[in-house]
Amino acid sequence: MTSTTDTVCPHCGWPDDAEPFQVVSRHSTAAGRTLWTRCGCGSLQVRVVDDSGVRIVSRSRPPVPAQSSSASR
Repeated sequence: MTSTTDTVCPHCGWPDDAEPFQVVSRHSTAAGRTLWTRCGCGSLQVRVVDDSGVRIVSRSRPPVPAQSSSASR
């Protein structure tokens, strides 16, 4: 996939057009495809793929690690 934005993930600095990213789902649209992907840091991204190339149109923050809690007795 070729990125048309030359951008990086604001959370981890990884280039948006580099691997690894995990494709979560693919959806065909009238103009091309929409890909939901997950960056190596865990950020969920919405990528639009059309005749212009690939653009990330939305992204989430990486998931917050679960904190272990100890029960007081």
